[in-house]
Amino acid sequence: MITKTMTMLTLFFAPLVMINIGLVSSPWLLFMLYITSGIGMAGIGMGIMHDAIHGSYSKHQKVNRYLGYTMNLIGANATVWKIQHNVLHHTYTNIEGADDDINTPFFLRFSPHAQKNRLHRFQHLYVWFFYGLSTISWVTAKDFIRLFRYRKMGFLDKKNEFRNEIIMIAGWKLLYYSYALIIPLLLVPLAPWIIILAFLSMHLVTGLLISIVFQVAHIMPSTEFPLPDKDGTIEGDWYAHQLATTTNFSPKSRFFSWLIGGLNYQIEHHLLPNICHIHYKKISGIVAQTAREYGIPYHTKKTFAAAIADHIGILRKLGKMQPIPTQSNLNF
Repeated sequence: MITKTMTMLTLFFAPLVMINIGLVSSPWLLFMLYITSGIGMAGIGMGIMHDAIHGSYSKHQKVNRYLGYTMNLIGANATVWKIQHNVLHHTYTNIEGADDDINTPFFLRFSPHAQKNRLHRFQHLYVWFFYGLSTISWVTAKDFIRLFRYRKMGFLDKKNEFRNEIIMIAGWKLLYYSYALIIPLLLVPLAPWIIILAFLSMHLVTGLLISIVFQVAHIMPSTEFPLPDKDGTIEGDWYAHQLATTTNFSPKSRFFSWLIGGLNYQIEHHLLPNICHIHYKKISGIVAQTAREYGIPYHTKKTFAAAIADHIGILRKLGKMQPIPTQSNLNF
C-alpha cells in the first residue's frame, strides 16, 4: 500500500510540478504530462482514498483520515464521498432512488425502474463522453449540489457542520484549481485554450477510468435491481443483496487488480469494506465457495473487456425497455 501510495501520488503531482515551474513549451508534452497526471489521479481515487475513507487502509484511524484527504487534493471532497459512497451506495446498492451511483441525469438510465425517454436508446454510444466529463463536473459543482441535498436528507445536522463543510470544500477546490489550472495558465508559454484543453484531457482520462471501473461492477445484465416493499424495507439478507447486485471481473490479473485498487473484486469489497483491498484475492476463494454452498449467485467476468461488453449490452437494453414500476408509482 505504501509503494502504491507513493507511485500514484508521484504520477499525479510530478507532471503538475513540471508544468507549474514553467519548463513546458510544447503542446504535445503538455498533453502528455496532464494525461499522466490523470492516470495518477485515478490511481489516488481507486487505490488510496477509497481504502482510507472506508477506514481500511491502516489500523490507525489518523492515517486513514489524513490519507482520505488525498480525495480533497484531487479536487473532490472526502465528506461528500463518504455519504454518497460509504453510506448510500454500500447500504442501498442498486436500489432506485437510494443508491446515488444509479441516480443519473435525464439523459442516462442505469436502472430498469427509472423513467425512460427517447435519448436513452443511444446511451450506450454517448455514455462514454459523459463518463469522461464526470470528474470535471464532480470537482466543479457536484460536491456542492450533493452537500445541499444531503443536508435535506438529514446528514450534516451538527451545529455549524454544514457551513464549515461548505467553507472547506471551497477552500480545497480553490487550492486544486490553483495548481492544476490557474498557475499553468500564468506560467506556461502556450495559448490559454491549449492549456485548458490539456487540463480537460486529464479529467477525460480520470473520468473514463473511474466511471468504467465502478459502473461495470453493478450495471450488468446479471445484477439485480431490488425494490423495497410498501413500508420501504428490503426483504432478505443484506449480504445476499450485495452478492445479487455486484459483479467481479478480471480476477486473475494481479497487475490490473493492483492498478485499480482491487476494485475488480467488488463483491469482496462490498461484503467486507473495512478490509484493505490487497487481501481481496485471497478472500475471494472463500466467498465464492460459501456462495456456492448456500446457493447464492457469485457473478464474475473473466476479463475486463468482457465486463465492458456486458455493460454496453445492459445500457442498450435499458435504453429500449419500458420502466418496471416502483412502489412509488404503483396504486394500492
